[in-house]
Amino acid sequence: MSVRKLKPITPAQRFRVVNGFDAITTDKPEKSLLAPKKRSGGRNNKGKMTARHIGGGHKKRYRIIDFKRNKFDVAAEVKTIEYDPNRSAFIALVEYPDGEKRYIIAPNGLKVGQHVSSGESAAPEIGNALFLSKIPLGTIISCIELSPGKGASIARSAGAFAQLMAREGKFATVKLPSGETRMILVKCTAVIGAVSNSDHQLLVSGKAGRSRWLGRRPRTRPVAMNPVDHPMGGGEGRASGGHPRSRNGIPAKGYRTRSKTKSSNKFIIERRKK
Repeated sequence: MSVRKLKPITPAQRFRVVNGFDAITTDKPEKSLLAPKKRSGGRNNKGKMTARHIGGGHKKRYRIIDFKRNKFDVAAEVKTIEYDPNRSAFIALVEYPDGEKRYIIAPNGLKVGQHVSSGESAAPEIGNALFLSKIPLGTIISCIELSPGKGASIARSAGAFAQLMAREGKFATVKLPSGETRMILVKCTAVIGAVSNSDHQLLVSGKAGRSRWLGRRPRTRPVAMNPVDHPMGGGEGRASGGHPRSRNGIPAKGYRTRSKTKSSNKFIIERRKK
């Protein structure tokens, strides 16, 4: 994995940092695993804008990802490592002996030609999906389930990983990417290794237009607004805006919005760091 800094032959390229795409092996996706992706432009069924800063952008097709990894005890060969426009991580196309193909989130270090498997008999090696009850303590994991059989929902973005800390009874203790430590059922599965494309955080777009290509419209700073538009708007001259808060007045830094009566609170051992 690497990044490239371009020569500044145009103003936009002066600060731009792009992905080297060393790990990518093909630029043609598997047709059978593509689905159409409709754009809403941030509008609801009445055409009213309900989500701001959304619209435009390049046309995309969705890659159907196997988050469940529920084809147990069958080794699949990694055919390609591909770019996915719908997520920051790279994806891998795997093929099973019966000819079935699936996309999985590619972990760091996965190579074409390797074999990956899932289930009770899988070894704790890069790319394999195991139950938390079978993973050695201290192992770096990703793509973790929160409910058995529901599919991976934690640590799926580029470079993300968690660590299996302990096991007691039917629960495993996992330290999550946010810094939170919580208990997860040992019947849930997780993939060995960190997610690929860890250099994603180093990329610099270089110009506003690249955000527009991604479907992100411009955002107005709250301190530049009038008092009628935002709690941080108004004031004589260039006011600092006061205490940072959202459009509906909720403080933005340090204010806890999690419900004190939420049912899953009992599974959290240590909250994420402030």
